[in-house]
Amino acid sequence: MQLSDFNYELPPDLIAQHPLANRTDSRLLELRPEGSKRAQLVDRQFREILDLARPGDLLVFNDTKVIPARLHGKKETGGIVELLIERISGEQQAWVQIRASKVPKTGSIVQIHNAAGETFSVEMIGYDGRFYEVRFPENVFSLLERFGELPLPPYIEHQPDGEDAQRYQTVIAKNPGAVAAPTAGLHFDKAILEKLNALGVQQATVTLHVGAGTFTPVREEDLSKHKMHYEWFSIPEATLKAIEATKLAGGRVIAVGTTSLRALESQAISGQSTGETNLFITPGFQFKTVDCLLTNFHLPKSTLLMLVSAFAGVENIRAAYQHAIDQRYRFFSYGDAMFLCRLENTKL
Repeated sequence: MQLSDFNYELPPDLIAQHPLANRTDSRLLELRPEGSKRAQLVDRQFREILDLARPGDLLVFNDTKVIPARLHGKKETGGIVELLIERISGEQQAWVQIRASKVPKTGSIVQIHNAAGETFSVEMIGYDGRFYEVRFPENVFSLLERFGELPLPPYIEHQPDGEDAQRYQTVIAKNPGAVAAPTAGLHFDKAILEKLNALGVQQATVTLHVGAGTFTPVREEDLSKHKMHYEWFSIPEATLKAIEATKLAGGRVIAVGTTSLRALESQAISGQSTGETNLFITPGFQFKTVDCLLTNFHLPKSTLLMLVSAFAGVENIRAAYQHAIDQRYRFFSYGDAMFLCRLENTKL
């Protein structure tokens, strides 16, 4: 398939700019399988996840925590520069995206500042063709806490505020390292997690630190030429055992978000429970672990739209997105959700 197969027109006013009053207030579009190839569209409220998840099912969440990954500074020439952490590669090193009129050269110094007037210097030490490696003078995390800004997605037009600090994190977030939130998890509050547990729906976690590359558009019309970004993931032994027990008992593994799915399917392919993954899922991919997926609506021509198309069928996803636009669902990070179950033939 080609890149143009994953395009659609979205009215700008359907891009959710702020979260709803309560996490569980979102709408939920269910794609209910009808046979092996087609799905029926059912409009629901997110709270109805209590009806869709069954006793014995396993919900797998991504427990990554969004870090204040955006830094503002100046080059030695005085030019303004913005750094966005892609991934942290060591205690004092990170790969970053850079926004500047002219990117600083390797070996040069960038002076980072915050609103309080404090400063520190980072050194440009490398470039891999996509991202720049920089060296920090001390622990990256501690400096980000003092100097960093919450990195809201580029389609959210306001500056991050106190509401975003609370709502652009999941309630289970605990492992710092993500540049973007695992947004399917944003719909859950502690009360609904407790209700699911009381119903006999099990819960487990993985960690995948979502990188800035998640917002990088696919530019190659021939998808086989696209270079997928790397993201670090880890799956606890307890989660692997819970998956095995769920499968043996006839339950379903429900990935909460595409990041959880990519971590689980990466492990199924490689056998490695910790490491970096650049798994690029397109129609025709053979899923091994995940049975159902809870996910938000994704950007046109994005790798995530390709992933959900692989999971639920290209034509089903096209129909679902058009339905969501017609019914004025809210899109992207602060938007509404979809509940998908894997079809036998996901090439359609």
